[in-house]
Amino acid sequence: MRVTASRSGAWLAGTLVALLLFRFWFAASLPMTGDEAYFVLWGERPAGGYYDHPPMVGWWLAALLPFGRAEWWLRLPAVLLPFVLAWGAWWLLQPHGNERARFAALLTLLQPVDVWNVLITTDTPVVLFSFLSVLAYVQGLRRRSVVWHVAAGLLLGMAFLGKYFAALLGFAYAAHVLLGRRDGARWLQFSALTVAALLGPAYNLWWNSEHCWVNVLFNFYNRHDKAGFEWQNPLLYFASLAYLATPWVLWRLWRDRRAWHKAAYGDVALRALPWLAGVPLLLFFAMAFGKSVGLHWLLAFMPLLAVLAAVVSPPAALQRLLHWSAGFALLHALLAVVLLAMPVTTWQKTTFYPGLVLTMRGAEMEKALREPLAHCGEGCELAMESYSSAATLAYATARPVIVFGEGSFHARQDDLDTDLRALDGRDLLLLAKTAPDLAAYAPYFRALSVSSFEVAGATFHLVHGQGFNYAVYHDRVLTRVRERFYRLDKLPAFLPQRGCIFIERYFSETVTK
Repeated sequence: MRVTASRSGAWLAGTLVALLLFRFWFAASLPMTGDEAYFVLWGERPAGGYYDHPPMVGWWLAALLPFGRAEWWLRLPAVLLPFVLAWGAWWLLQPHGNERARFAALLTLLQPVDVWNVLITTDTPVVLFSFLSVLAYVQGLRRRSVVWHVAAGLLLGMAFLGKYFAALLGFAYAAHVLLGRRDGARWLQFSALTVAALLGPAYNLWWNSEHCWVNVLFNFYNRHDKAGFEWQNPLLYFASLAYLATPWVLWRLWRDRRAWHKAAYGDVALRALPWLAGVPLLLFFAMAFGKSVGLHWLLAFMPLLAVLAAVVSPPAALQRLLHWSAGFALLHALLAVVLLAMPVTTWQKTTFYPGLVLTMRGAEMEKALREPLAHCGEGCELAMESYSSAATLAYATARPVIVFGEGSFHARQDDLDTDLRALDGRDLLLLAKTAPDLAAYAPYFRALSVSSFEVAGATFHLVHGQGFNYAVYHDRVLTRVRERFYRLDKLPAFLPQRGCIFIERYFSETVTK
């Protein structure tokens, strides 16, 4: 079917309605994932920052939680995000005609992640504010406005408060100013953008200076202990890029690359887009030689590739791209429907089944834990050894679930939230997805007992630890945690050490002055 000028508006309207309905249904039907539940815990305890990343998604959830805890409600920013991106893509190409603007919006809406990704994570504010920053930068170029450059900087700073990778867009702005612009006002405008953008990082660094520099330790040190070249990582990067942007869009961009200068002639703003998309993607490619680049890292720059395709490709090619993207989007939607319709027991023989039950059957887990928690007694604390599982269980039971043991370098917010000294002598009820080794728990409790229960055919084990021995736990666990995750001596000497709650709480005699 040919998408003519008279039909493209109907296509866009139909896609908007169908995608909006699907995304609301999917957001309401899909149980909260472990990462999402972890960020909900951030929202329940509003703070100036959190262990892993800057605080923006926690602030968003803190604003949403007073009005409800339904999955679709807490995911509302993520549900609506693709429509903001599509509007931005349409706006970018409006000066080049309604038809190309509509194709840009449609190709953005039909990108795979914009079909199925309803998860509320740290990536949601990064994608939103990064794209809005690009729009403000383009408007600044079109109007030759310092004010719009300031707006671009402020939005970039807000993206940084979602995740550090937003800084790559700042490098793209710098590269465009240095190599892609010749106008005389560029230095004043870029200076204004830079000053405004630095407000976000300045706040984050101030917060980190009195919280163990946890964001810096996590993002630049702890998570890179095993970094190194692996031949498959660059290939995985290209596979991720091809999936997110779709292979046919990338092919058209390559095939029609010579048409770019003609298509963007006279539009200084449009000529900036290859810089703003290409520089971050090239930097990610360079990173791929040292570590695996996550699929979600690339999300903020995918709408720009859809816009570029809508600029350079002829109408007949755009129609074919639209057909392929629509079919791919429909495949994703059908797959989501099928997977959610399948009974959870379909996966019973897999190793991940207990974790799946914990996620999918949260209400049943909460019900099964009522009697053991009552038997455990007043003051008994629920615990798990995995941050993701602990967050998922906390969301299901609407009660705190502490993380017992060393855990991993990921998601150590519980280090800041829970004071283990206050648990000395109290009972803990530890939920395990596999048969527990009591010898591993014995040093930390006066007495132990084990019970089990089943939910949807998955067996869960409960270790009732009586009389928690904080002194032993401090020596055997917290000391190792400090050595693995709170090595302040790794940091540059010029960074001010204004406070570290973990060290002050458990190792006050070694606080760095």
